[in-house]
Formats: sequence, C-alpha cells, structure tokens
Amino acid sequence: MYASLYPFTDWRDQGLSPLTFINAPLPHYWTGFDAGINLLGYAPLGFLLALAAHRSGRASYAISIAALVSALLSLSMETLQSYMPSRVPSNVDLALNALGGWLGACSASLLEKMGVLQRWNDFRTRWFALDARGALVLLALWPGALLFPLSVPLGLGQVFERLELLLADALQDTPFLDWLPVRDIELQPMLPGAEMVAVALGGLIPCLIGYGVIRGLGRRAMFMLLLFLSGVLFTALSAALSYGPDHAWVWLDSPPVRAGFMGAALLMLATLWVPHRVAVALALLALAVQLTLLNQAAENPYLAQTLQIWEQGRFIRFNGLAQWLGWLWPFAALGYVLLRLSESEVRELSSTDETLKSTHDPRPPPA
Repeated sequence: MYASLYPFTDWRDQGLSPLTFINAPLPHYWTGFDAGINLLGYAPLGFLLALAAHRSGRASYAISIAALVSALLSLSMETLQSYMPSRVPSNVDLALNALGGWLGACSASLLEKMGVLQRWNDFRTRWFALDARGALVLLALWPGALLFPLSVPLGLGQVFERLELLLADALQDTPFLDWLPVRDIELQPMLPGAEMVAVALGGLIPCLIGYGVIRGLGRRAMFMLLLFLSGVLFTALSAALSYGPDHAWVWLDSPPVRAGFMGAALLMLATLWVPHRVAVALALLALAVQLTLLNQAAENPYLAQTLQIWEQGRFIRFNGLAQWLGWLWPFAALGYVLLRLSESEVRELSSTDETLKSTHDPRPPPA
C-alpha cells in the first residue's frame, strides 16, 4: 500500500472512470524491474494469508482466500492511483499482483505440507520464549533500518532536529508558531566520547532485546556473534550504497566509531549471562541514553548531501520506506520493552497474589 500510493500528494479527479485501466490496451513500455517488483511485492501477503488459513483450520480454502484478497487489494490500489497524476494504474500490474499473491499462497501451502514450517516452529520453540513475537519482528527489521544513512553508525532515531524543522514549516504563517518552544542555543555536533557511547549502545540494544527472549547461554552467544556481524556488514552496505563500493569501509576511519564497535562487543559479552527480565530493563536504559545523546546533538553537516545521493536510487530506498525504519525503529523498540516489562510486572503480581491466597486459605488441602 505504501509503495502503491507514494508520494501521497496531488490527489484529484482526472475526469476518467477509476476503473478505465481494466479495459485499457496493454502498456507499450514496461521494464523487468516493474514486472518483478509487482510480482514479488504481493508474494509475502499471499504467503502469510495462506499460512494463517492453514493455522486456523481452513487449509482447503487457503490458496483461494489468499489469491482473492491479494487481487482485491491490488484492485483497490490501482483504482486509487487513478486519482494521482504521478502514478499510472495498469491492468498488467493488477494481474502481476494477483499472480504474486497466488504464488506466495502456493508456496506456503507447499511448505506446510512438506513440514518445513513445522520444523521452523520446533526451532523457534527450542530457541525462543513463547512470547518472542515482538522481539523477532524488531530484530528482523533492524538490519533494514541500518541501510538508511545515519549521522552516527548504528545511531537510529535521531529525529528531533528534523521534527523541529518540520513542525516550524507546518506552523509557518499561523499564530501557533509562537507556541513552538525555542532553544536558547543551537544544537552542537556530538563530541567523540558521546559518539563512541552512541555507537556502542546502538549495537547493544538489539542484542539485549534478543537476550530477553533467547533460551540458553550457547544460543545467546551464537546470536550475539550473528548480530554483531550483521551490524558491521549492513553499515558497510549502507556506506557502499551512499558513496560507492570503494568507500564501503570509510566509516571505520573514525576512531570513536571503531572504539564504539569494540565497546559494543565488550558490552554484549558482559551481558551474556543476565536474566531475561534484566536484559529487557537494560535495553530500556540503553534506549533512553542513546536517544538522549543523539537528539541533543546536531546532525552531521555532510548528511544532507549524502541523503541527496541516496534518494537518487530507486530500488534500495523503497520510496523512502528505509528512512522510516531508521527513524522509528528505536521508538518501536522502546514501546516493546516498556510493554514487556509491564507484562512481567503484572505476571509477578498475579503469582504473588496466588501465593498469598494459598498461604492464608483456611480450608484444608484436598485429599
């Protein structure tokens, strides 16, 4: 939906029926990229819908339901594109989207029958706690969030300065502009020590979230190594996409960044043995400190030029979706750890109440 309706501007009636594209001639110009992205874009939707149908006891309708919902969603998106002059609705896109949803549904049904998904469930049960769903989603999105250019490597969530400027532009020429808080001094560049701490905490935070749901010390160690390598490689990939492959490792020339990655590795090792709840609490503390450091500092002056280079790419930036991951990931993680800690508190209080009730119960125990 995001890709279909981007950039969400210039909506207007163009004087044509919104369903005209269905009977329109086939387009003369199309690329393999467009065909592939329309085909693959709906495959995950079909896969998940079919999987949900299997898990809810509707296996006989899994493929039909998934294909139908994919086709209806695509039809809705192409119809809405008729009101956007910058987008061109296409019957070929509709057909490819529906086909992609059907292929995704077929693959889910095939994997379910082969027992592959059951083996994944067994693996997840061995490795992770039962309530690990939120943590797994965050950990899966973290490498993608690192692809967007950052002022500080692993420094996700530096949004205060952008939000302040955006709010000022939105309130321009309105009386509400006077309500906007004004800072006494301009934001200053981050000091090397603060940059080192921000990098180290950026690597530690997802590791602590993982520690909060992973069973066993050996599995934690394997996860720690994989996460650290992912942070290094995706930071290098982001630099390569922004500056070119020859500059993939240019960020390692900064001593604070190198020290920050070393500090992240040491902190990951030092917290390897902490209990699950302590890991989540430490993740909350690390998120608070890192977000404070990042949002009290000015962005790198070269970042604007980097973003212009980045925005010239079409595929890897996903119409701006990568930047939303980079900005919002730590705030989603903050909400997750707060919710997890509150649920742990509720469970602990409930178990305490049950213990007190059983202790003071005057009735004799059952025979």
